[in-house]
Amino acid sequence: MPRYALQIEYDGGPFAGWQRQAGGLRSVQGAVEAALGKLEPGPHTIAAAGRTDAGVHATAQVAHVDLAKDWDPFRLAQALNAHLRPDPVAIIACALVPDDFHARFSATGRRYTFRLVARRAPVTHDRGLVWQVLNRLDLSALREGAAQLIGNHDFTTFRSTLCQAKSPVKTLDRIDISEHPYAGGIEYRFDLAARSFLHNQVRSIVGTLERVGAGAWTPKDVLSALLAKDRAACGPVSPPQGLYLVGVSYPVDPFAGAARR
Repeated sequence: MPRYALQIEYDGGPFAGWQRQAGGLRSVQGAVEAALGKLEPGPHTIAAAGRTDAGVHATAQVAHVDLAKDWDPFRLAQALNAHLRPDPVAIIACALVPDDFHARFSATGRRYTFRLVARRAPVTHDRGLVWQVLNRLDLSALREGAAQLIGNHDFTTFRSTLCQAKSPVKTLDRIDISEHPYAGGIEYRFDLAARSFLHNQVRSIVGTLERVGAGAWTPKDVLSALLAKDRAACGPVSPPQGLYLVGVSYPVDPFAGAARR
């Protein structure tokens, strides 16, 4: 059976997360599998690079699926997009990959972006797509706090109590924080990269750093929280709507040269 890699973009707002849900709850995985079922009879199970939570978005999620028919990848993407409407899910690229390619286990890195907007007026066009706070943040303090978390650490403080990872030890390769003009305010973008992340790790980090930028915490408080290895030491967890999975890395890019739609 040929194996295909899918690069998927979605608005997570209407869904209970990536993973297929019991009880009729809508999921991104369920939407894509239902579209596949309209192309080839029978149940389909796709595996993804990461299981995003309810309300979390993606611009470059990666999943793989085995199909019975030999599809032209571009036509497969077009057919899936036709059946995914009107859900806010789109196949950006599709590629035929080797049988040993696995969207999750073959990945060597993942990148997330978190969007935070500071302004007094409610956001309109980006409602459900950013986390809004009222007051501007101290960019230097944000960066100083973030620097405490770079490297290999026990991130117990910054992971959900429901996290199923065997170890809380992860290597955080990068946290870049930048400011961007936003009508009536400012947008802060948090770009994080690691081989893999713990459940709620990014949202826990951003929520804690927001407290630093607001002046409620000092940058050194972030280090103290990290060293505590205690979930209770974490700052508030940021809401999901500002978080985006923006990239997954592999030893060989499965979509290199793929036609994108």
